[in-house]
Amino acid sequence: MDRAARAAAAVGLSGLLVPPGPDMVWLCGYRPIAITERLTLLVLTPDSSDSRLLVPALERPDAEESPGAGALRISTWRDGQDPYAAAAGLLRPHGRYGVSDSAWALHLLGLQEALPLTTYRALTVALPMLRAVKDEHEVARLAAAGAAADATYEEILSVRFAGRRETDLAADLARLLREHGHSQVDFTVVGAGPNGANPHHEAGGRVIADGDMVVLDFGGLKDGYGSDTTRTVHVGEPTDEERAVHEIVRAAQQAAFEAVRPDVPCQEVDRMARAVIEDAGYGEHFVHRTGHGIGVTTHEPPYLVEGEDQPLVPGMCFSIEPGVYLPGRFGVRIEDIVTCTETGGRRLNATPHEMAIVN
Repeated sequence: MDRAARAAAAVGLSGLLVPPGPDMVWLCGYRPIAITERLTLLVLTPDSSDSRLLVPALERPDAEESPGAGALRISTWRDGQDPYAAAAGLLRPHGRYGVSDSAWALHLLGLQEALPLTTYRALTVALPMLRAVKDEHEVARLAAAGAAADATYEEILSVRFAGRRETDLAADLARLLREHGHSQVDFTVVGAGPNGANPHHEAGGRVIADGDMVVLDFGGLKDGYGSDTTRTVHVGEPTDEERAVHEIVRAAQQAAFEAVRPDVPCQEVDRMARAVIEDAGYGEHFVHRTGHGIGVTTHEPPYLVEGEDQPLVPGMCFSIEPGVYLPGRFGVRIEDIVTCTETGGRRLNATPHEMAIVN
């Protein structure tokens, strides 16, 4: 919390306003039992003695049990009172505040009405790297989540694919993630045959057939930190073209990984992956960024994309996931979570990149 408040002051902000959501959990560990219309707000200021957690009075006992409560003063408001008047008493009338992206418009508009001379900036604009650099404990949790996702992939390879629906495989993935310790499953993409050409295909009723390429992209949260991995498998023997495209994506993923080192701009990692795919003649079929940060959410800064000149810093954790998508035919994507170290990249996923043949 102190580091976040100092970072806010360094960019000219009076403080940070954080409603329930990933930022609040990351900063002070408080996760309300239910996120409702009742205003709950963490107010961090450069003077730590002024930092407050404003909660509805009925939720004070839970707030007092949160890990960060000892470093905060807890304020309350009661049903029937004006919550924005209570919040206004914690803010500077002419203050300029960073606001977490999870803030409800209802609450931000209420604050603006109570304090019309205050101004606000989204945290992803004002402090995009606030959560980007992980400490050793965070990296360890991400590694454990990655290992759980790897174990899920290894088990799914023994499951029958042909003759089953995409939704059946998606349910298997979700079950296995939970069996390996995930408390939350965020996505289970199963794209068989032509559906694999849609990078964010939602598993549907298509029956997987012999000869299908199948994209498997899945992840969620384990002990509060994210997993996200993709492997592309084939039902039965692939064609020469399918093998060739898979090898191109594998080489692109490796080239991007080898580019990871401190001070390299994020966009350079994207360029390295893209160059391999473009040189092979499939550039127009790589339709998304190479990667995204991961932490207490599965998508967060930094983003590995053209135009992002933010340099890599040891402790940053992000996906590397190039892909080729041939409309109406098939798609291929290979994804690992990688952390930047002092000497280069370290993969947090360890399953083979070679195309697995399934039944």
